Amino acid sequence: MVRLLGRSWARSTPRLNGLRARRRRDRPRRAHARRARQTPRHPVDPRVAHDGGHGPSAGPRSGLGGRSLAGQVFVLQVAIVLLLVVAAVVALVLQVRHDSTQEATNRSLAVAETFANAPGTRDALSSPDPTAILQPRAEAAREQSKVDFIVVMNTDGVRYTHPKPDRIGKKFVGTLEPALEGRSFTEEITGTIGPLVQAVVPVKSDDGKVVGLVSAGITTENVGGVADRQLPLLLTAAAVALALALGGTALVSRRLLRQTHGLGPFEMTRMYEHHDAVLHAVREGVMIASGEGRLLLANDEAHRLLDLPRDAEGRHVLELGLDADTAGLLASGRVATDEVHLVGDRLLAINQRPTDLKGGPAGSVATLRDSTELRALSGKAEVAREHLKLLYDAGVGIGTGLDVTRTAEELAEVAVPRFADYVTVDLADAVLSGEEPEAGTDLRRTAFSGIRKDAPLYPVGERIRFVASTPQARSIGTGRAVVEPSLREAPGWLAQDLERTAQVVEYGIHSLIIVPVRVGHLVMGVVNFWRSEKPEPFDAEELALAEELVARAAVSIDNARRYTREHTMAVTLQRSLLPRNLPEQSALDIAYRYLPAQAGVGGDWFDVLPLSGARVALVVGDVVGHGLHAAATMGRLRTAVHNFSALDLPPDELLGLLDELVGRIDQDEAAEDSSAAITGATCLYAVYDPTSRKCTVARAGHPPPAVVSPDGSVELPDVPAGPPLGLGGLPFETAELTLEEGSRLVLYTDGLVEDRERDIDVGLELLRTALAGAGRSPEDTCQGVLNALLPDRPSDDIALIVAGTRALGADRIAEWRVPSDPAAVGEVRASVTRQLTEWGLDDLSFATELMLSELVTNAIRYGTGPIRVRMLRDRSLICEVFDGSNTSPHLRYAASTDEGGRGLFLVAQLAERWGTRYTPAGKVIWTEQPLP
Repeated sequence: MVRLLGRSWARSTPRLNGLRARRRRDRPRRAHARRARQTPRHPVDPRVAHDGGHGPSAGPRSGLGGRSLAGQVFVLQVAIVLLLVVAAVVALVLQVRHDSTQEATNRSLAVAETFANAPGTRDALSSPDPTAILQPRAEAAREQSKVDFIVVMNTDGVRYTHPKPDRIGKKFVGTLEPALEGRSFTEEITGTIGPLVQAVVPVKSDDGKVVGLVSAGITTENVGGVADRQLPLLLTAAAVALALALGGTALVSRRLLRQTHGLGPFEMTRMYEHHDAVLHAVREGVMIASGEGRLLLANDEAHRLLDLPRDAEGRHVLELGLDADTAGLLASGRVATDEVHLVGDRLLAINQRPTDLKGGPAGSVATLRDSTELRALSGKAEVAREHLKLLYDAGVGIGTGLDVTRTAEELAEVAVPRFADYVTVDLADAVLSGEEPEAGTDLRRTAFSGIRKDAPLYPVGERIRFVASTPQARSIGTGRAVVEPSLREAPGWLAQDLERTAQVVEYGIHSLIIVPVRVGHLVMGVVNFWRSEKPEPFDAEELALAEELVARAAVSIDNARRYTREHTMAVTLQRSLLPRNLPEQSALDIAYRYLPAQAGVGGDWFDVLPLSGARVALVVGDVVGHGLHAAATMGRLRTAVHNFSALDLPPDELLGLLDELVGRIDQDEAAEDSSAAITGATCLYAVYDPTSRKCTVARAGHPPPAVVSPDGSVELPDVPAGPPLGLGGLPFETAELTLEEGSRLVLYTDGLVEDRERDIDVGLELLRTALAGAGRSPEDTCQGVLNALLPDRPSDDIALIVAGTRALGADRIAEWRVPSDPAAVGEVRASVTRQLTEWGLDDLSFATELMLSELVTNAIRYGTGPIRVRMLRDRSLICEVFDGSNTSPHLRYAASTDEGGRGLFLVAQLAERWGTRYTPAGKVIWTEQPLP
C-alpha cells in the first residue's frame, strides 16, 4: 500500500487542488490526520511522500541538502553570518585606511607649514647656496617628524633639498599653482619615491610675496602600514566568529533535519495534500483500524465498496453492518493476502497488515480491491485494444489501389476473422463502372471473405435484388446500419430467398450486421458482417465498430469509383482520337498494338496515312504527361498531322510545322494556366514508296525505328535525332532507307523500351533480340515484342506498329518521257491507250486520255523540262505528270468569254482525287481513278 500511494502521488499531482477541495472536511477525519502526522510510524512514510513529488530517492536527505528545510535554514544562516563578517572586516579596513590617510595628510601639512615658517627658512632661500643651509635642516626635521621627505624649492619648482641628494636641482613632481597663489594644499600623487600623500606650503616675504615652497609627504606604503598590521587580527577574529556561527547553525539544522525528515517547505505542505488526495483518489479501498478494532480512517473507495455509513469513522468495525467474515477479518488485525470475500454482489480481494510490526502503534491497515470490476474492465480494455488495432489495420490495408473490386476485397479480408466470420460486399453495377448508382436495391456481390469457403451465401459476381423487407433494403433506403441479432427470428431477412436463407441458418450463421457503403448522400451498396462461431449475437458496440470500419472503407471505394470514371473517360477519349480502322493500301502489311498505362492515360498515338502515288506515311508520337489534357493534345497533333500530310510535305518540313504548332499550344496554355502547359512532344514520321522501296524518315526526339531484314537480322538505322516538338529553333533532318521487299519496319513509343526499372539502352537491346528471326508475320512480331518487353504494370502508354514492306512490280508501272512539244501530246495519248488495253482497263481510256492531255499540255505550256508521265495500277489507277516547275495550277471557274481555263475543271470532274506534290526537282500533278 505504501508503494501504491507513492506511485499514486506522482500521477495525481495535476489534480491535487481540485481533489483536495472535494474531500470531506469533517472534524473526526481532520483530527485523525493530525494524529497520524504526529505518529512516528504513519502508514505513509514521510520519506516516501517526499520522494513522490520529485522522482526516486535513495534514502533520507543529507543534513546540509539545499532542498530540505534544514538545509535551507543552514545555508541561509551561514550566508548571513558570512556576509556580516565580511562587511565588518571590509568596513574596519576601510575605516583604518581612511583614518591613516587623514592622519598622513594632517601630519604632512603640519610639517610643511612648520618648516616653511621656521626661522631662517626664508633667509636661506635668498642666500647664495640655499641647499647647503636647508638640506641639513630638512633631513633633521624629516627624521624627527617621521615623514618620508621634506623638499624646499624655489617658485619654479626646482628642489633645494631632498632625502636623495641626486634629486636636488631637479623639478618637483606635483601641483604648485595653489601654493604659488599663497594657499597651502595636499594631494595624493605618484612621485619619484612612489605613491604618496604630500602637502605644499608657500614661503612668503614680509610683503606677502611667495619666495619659495616647502613640500612634506608620506608614501602610501607607510600610510597603510597600520591597517596592514591590524588586518591579521581582524581576519582571525572574523574566522573565530564564523566558526562559532557555523557550529551553532549546524546544531540547529541537524535538529531541524531530524524533525522534518529532510523535507523542504513546499514538500512538507504537499505531503499532507498528497496524503489526503491520493488516499481518496485511488481505486482501492483503504481502511485503518485501531488495536481495539475501531475504525480510524476509510477512504471514499472503501465507503463505496463496503457501503459504509457516513459516520463510520470512530465506530467499531463490528458495528458497521458488514457480514461476519469480513467484519471479523477487519477487527482481528491479522495478516491477510488477497483473501476473497463476497460483500453484497461484489467479490473483494482484501489485503491486511498490522501497524505494530516494528514498534508502531497498535492497529491494522487493510486494502480492498473489487476483482469483479477489474476483470470486467480488463476484458473491455482488451476488446477496445483489438478494435483499435482493427481500425488501424483497416486504415493501412484498405485502399492500397484505385480498383473498386480490389478495395472491396481488402475490406472483407481485414474484417475476417477478427470481427466477423464471414463478410460480403454488395455494390451497384454503376459503382463498378465508375458511375453514381441510381436509387434501387439491385446490387452485385463484389467481394467475399470467410473462415470457410463453403458457406451457402450468394457467390461473388451474382446480381442480387433484395426484397423490401430485408435489412439490406432498409439499410439502403435509410442510409443507416441495421443489426439482426438472430437470423432465425428475422422474417424480413428470411423472405429474401426461403431456400437459401434456410441453408444459411442451418449452416450456423446466426447474427448479421448490415452497414451501407455511404459517402455523403450517395449510397453505393452494403457490407454484410455474418457471425457463426461465437454464440453471442452482435451488440451495439460491435455495430458502432462496423459503421466506423465501413465508413473508412467507403471513402476508399468512392475514390476508386471516381478514379475508374475518370480513367474510363480518359481512355474513351483517347481511343476515340486514335484510328479505329486502318485505311486500305497496298504498300505495307501492318499490325499494331496500343496499350494504355495502368495508372492513367497518356498522349501516345500512331497513324497510317495513304499518300499520293501509292505511298504510305507512318507516324508515331508521344505527348509528355498523362491525363485528359495529354489525350486532348494528342488529338490535336494527330489532326494536324492529317492536315499536313494531305499537302504531301516531306517528313522534315512536316515536323517543322508540328514544332511550331506545339510551341503555340504551349504559349496558349501557359497564358491561361501555367500548370497545364505541355512540356513538349516527340514524333517520328516515315514515308514509304513501294515503287522505289525507299523510306524517308525524320524524327523529333523520338526513339529510332527498327528494320528487320527478310533474313531476320535487325538494324536500328541512324536517323538524325531532332529536338522534341515545341522547343523550336533547330531544323529537322531526314534519312532515306532502301528496304527490301518483305522487310519489317518497326515503330514504337518509349513506353515499350523504357520504364522506371529499365534503362532505354537495355530496352533497345531487348527489342533487338525480340525482333530477330525470319519468316514472322507483322502480327506475330507484335505479339512477340509485347511478350518480351511488356512490364507487369505499364507506367506509360505503349504504341507499336510493325509494317511489312511490299513492292509495286514493274508490270504495274508505265512511264514515258515527253518532249516539250505540243505535238507530243498525241503520242502520249496513244501510249496510254495501249497500256490500258494491256492492263484490261479499256473502260478508263477516254477519261484517262482526256485528263493526261490536259495535264501534259499545261506542263508543256507553263512548266519546264524534263517532263514525264507515269501510270500506276494499284488499288486505283494513278496518273502522274512530272515537270521541273514549282508553280502549282489552281482550279477556277472559266468565264463564258474565256478561251481556256477549263482543263483542271475537267480533271477534277473526271478523277476521284487529284492534287499536287513537290519534289526536289519540281512538282507532280497526280490523279486517281477507281478501278472498274
